[in-house]
Order: sequence, then structure tokens, then C-alpha cells
Amino acid sequence: MTYLGLDYGEKRIGVACSDETGLIAEPLGFISVTGYKKVKTELKKYLSETHAAQLVVGLPITTKNEIGKQAAIVLAFVEKLKKDMPCEVVTWDERFTTKEADRILRETETAIDQRRERRDALAAQFMLQNYLDFQRMKSTNVSA
Repeated sequence: MTYLGLDYGEKRIGVACSDETGLIAEPLGFISVTGYKKVKTELKKYLSETHAAQLVVGLPITTKNEIGKQAAIVLAFVEKLKKDMPCEVVTWDERFTTKEADRILRETETAIDQRRERRDALAAQFMLQNYLDFQRMKSTNVSA
């Protein structure tokens, strides 16, 4: 099964996709946030191209395990997606994925203007990979 991962931001939504086996996530790009209608259209295009059966949206839980202002915005976005997307939509804790993406881009000496473009997709990749790893671990433990 293929999964599509989203890292929601006010200006850009990072997009990542898994392989068909659901083992490895890779960054795809980003969607510029210029209104929900355009975002919805772009997401449906990504879903069609990747044949993803599940959309995983990163939820920015606070370090105190609370739903903060940004997480509330993401949850409202997720509720809209659940009504409009042709697949299951779930959330997954995305804490520190953007910071990790920034760290890696700095270490690889990526130019600052390119960091902004790559950071969101990379954060979506990290979040989706964490989700895939958890799902695989959960299914392994159940069958053991």
C-alpha cells in the first residue's frame, strides 16, 4: 500500500510518498498554500499520480503532549480533507521533523534559498517514515 505524507505549514505543505510496499518514504515536493480549493486540487493530483491509499498528515503536538494553536489549525485542515479526499486521512505526531530537516540541510551545506524549498518535503518524508516504521513494528508485534 502506498502512503502520502503531508507536513502542513502556513505557506507551504511538504509532500512525501512511500513506495508501494509502504517501507520507504521519499520527498516529493511542496504545495504552496494559496487557498484550500487549490490545495485540495493539488492533493488529489498527487493521490492520483501515486495511487496512495492513505493520507498521513503531520500533527505538531507540543513538547508537553498538548494540542497547541498550530495543531488545532492542522486538525481543522484534516477535518476538511476527510470530507474531500478519496482515501483515508490520518494524523501522526510530527514533532521536531522540521528541525531535523533544517539540521540535515545545513550539514549538507545546501544553499539557504534551496533549504526553504526542500525543508518542507524533507520534513514530510521524516514524518511519513516514522509512521511507516511504527506501522511495520505494530504489525510485527501483533503477528509474533
